[in-house]
Amino acid sequence: MAGTTEKDQKTEQPTPKKRADAAREGDVLMSRELATALMMLAGAGWLFAAGGWLVQSAGDLLRRGLTLDADDVAHFAPGEALLRNGAEVLLPLASLFALALLASIAGPAMLGSLGWRGKALAFKGNRINPMNGIKRIFGTQGLIELLKSIAKVLLLGTIGYWLVARSLPAVMTMASADLNAGIGLAGRAIGHAMLALAGGLVVIALIDVPAQWFQRNKRLMMSKQEVKEEMRQSDGAPELKQAQRQRAHEILSGSARKAVSEATVILTNPTHFSVALRYRPGVDAAPVVVARGRGDVALAIRELARSANVPLLEYPQLTRAIYFTARAGRMIPQELFVAVATVLAFVFQLERAAAEGRAQPVVDVPASHRFDPDGRREDRA
Repeated sequence: MAGTTEKDQKTEQPTPKKRADAAREGDVLMSRELATALMMLAGAGWLFAAGGWLVQSAGDLLRRGLTLDADDVAHFAPGEALLRNGAEVLLPLASLFALALLASIAGPAMLGSLGWRGKALAFKGNRINPMNGIKRIFGTQGLIELLKSIAKVLLLGTIGYWLVARSLPAVMTMASADLNAGIGLAGRAIGHAMLALAGGLVVIALIDVPAQWFQRNKRLMMSKQEVKEEMRQSDGAPELKQAQRQRAHEILSGSARKAVSEATVILTNPTHFSVALRYRPGVDAAPVVVARGRGDVALAIRELARSANVPLLEYPQLTRAIYFTARAGRMIPQELFVAVATVLAFVFQLERAAAEGRAQPVVDVPASHRFDPDGRREDRA
């Protein structure tokens, strides 16, 4: 039971395929706080840059609307007047709309989530399930959103109070100032308020974006079994196999590719490490490590081995032992001779063993050469 529980634990980072599949389903990194902050910053910037343009256009429109002469009566054309006067006000408003649209697009683009995903719009019954809705409201996500909302109200409320207290003396003198000066003072006060509030939203976004990344990454974590299943399924995809071959050739040098193709057997972890061994009876005094690698290099070794029809065997403990104790071009440690000899004896009779249905032999790795995936000796853990 304990083994099953450990196998199902979500301990592995999501693979690129897992992330891509989640993105196609609409599960992407998103932050409403970042989008709001960018739009507020865009609005504040527009107010400082084009606020005077809008006020002047509105003033001209009001002045012309209240002015009537004989020519206006003789050549009455309300459509032309509306088009001429309305365009002057619509232009600055259109620039504000365009800037806000760019800001709304910039948010997902900065998070790498920009794009159209039709599957996200598909009907899903769990979205209208009342129990799921209650879990979202009263679960961990709901608590996080509540705390975030409280923090947002406190921060923006504090900034708003500070702005009012700071601007109150100037506001009290507006009644004695002329209209143009009062409008200018009000415009500057609104601009400063928007800029200060946008700064507060930026602070919230800087906290929210890492939190959203952490939550999504935790949601997409995989178990070791899921990683293995994905690798088995992916091995059958022709386009992926072609991409792996190309990447294998890019990662490994020419000499390493030649060494892998001449190897006797490839030992694997199976997902993180690969070790290529060569043993030619009468030529090699002992098995030699011709190539080794972890991560992408391990995958490249495996792909080249498949292309060259070199046997691949899964021996996690033995693979790690060789990887952490031997270099490429060197013989394996003497302590591992018996384990490797057992594997080689099986490889040399592989066709016969396959015909007889024999499973690969179990090997014993000395306790002094047992390592975990991080290279720590397990006997010292």
